[in-house]
Amino acid sequence: MNYLAHSILSFTEGQLVGNMIADFIRNDERSRFPMEIQEGIKLHRFIDTFTDSHPSVSEAKKVFSPLVRLYSGAFVDVAFDYFTAHSYPEAALRDHSAKTYNILWKYEEWLPEDFRKMLVRMEQDNWLFNYRTDQGIRFSMQNVLNKAKYLEKDIPVFDVFSHNKQTLQIHFDHFFPELLSECQKNFPQ
Repeated sequence: MNYLAHSILSFTEGQLVGNMIADFIRNDERSRFPMEIQEGIKLHRFIDTFTDSHPSVSEAKKVFSPLVRLYSGAFVDVAFDYFTAHSYPEAALRDHSAKTYNILWKYEEWLPEDFRKMLVRMEQDNWLFNYRTDQGIRFSMQNVLNKAKYLEKDIPVFDVFSHNKQTLQIHFDHFFPELLSECQKNFPQ
């Protein structure tokens, strides 16, 4: 869900690959990957654990939880990618997105089949860059709704996001610099 943040918080090519594919592999499969990709998988899990335990993320979840209950974390992830995207100049984000897709395809032999299929759509629709737009976030939030087993598909989560942008931005601003610092400290280049 929060692919942009995971891509930005990767400091080497191998970390990027592992960070992006981590949700598509089981723990017992990890050892079949090169060490640098394994490091990226560990980084992904570190980011998820840090995020799930951060007080600002817990507060941000309260914005969505009346509508989507236990799925609120997924919507916070998408919302935070919007703010991550706006943390970078448009040209820099466009360059980062293109570089990310190129690196992932360079390591295609290591990409799980489901991720590879998704990567085609991700690149065609330029998900990483389009997290910057309301349309891109609306699409991502609808995608979460469509995949969620126990949620109605017409819940107005994007409206909740739109009406609470300022509050969510404050939570993001308290959270993301700490996450970046912890990632740099624990996963140096």
